[in-house]
Amino acid sequence: MSMGVSGVGGSYSPQAMSGASARMSPTQRMSSLFSQIDTSGSGSINQSQFTQAFNTMNPTAGFRAMGANASFQALNPNSAGLVSQQNFIQGMTQLMMQLRNGSIASS
Repeated sequence: MSMGVSGVGGSYSPQAMSGASARMSPTQRMSSLFSQIDTSGSGSINQSQFTQAFNTMNPTAGFRAMGANASFQALNPNSAGLVSQQNFIQGMTQLMMQLRNGSIASS
């Protein structure tokens, strides 16, 4: 199953993953995406869960260019190894804005 994340300002809103309902707000879509990735239901995601989701869902070209490791590290800047739902939503919003603005170089 894939999940979309779009609607982050501007006329161009990249999707992190495809297939989200247009009726959901961007925060709701990211929250739902987080829940799909958090397969253990622990309230946080680790690198393995993120990478598995990255490889099985349909990330946009910008996220594919960054790669799973760089994307996860951007969500986990303190290298804690776990990303909470709140940090996931905030981090994805920031990443999507940076991708939209072209301020992230692909790896």
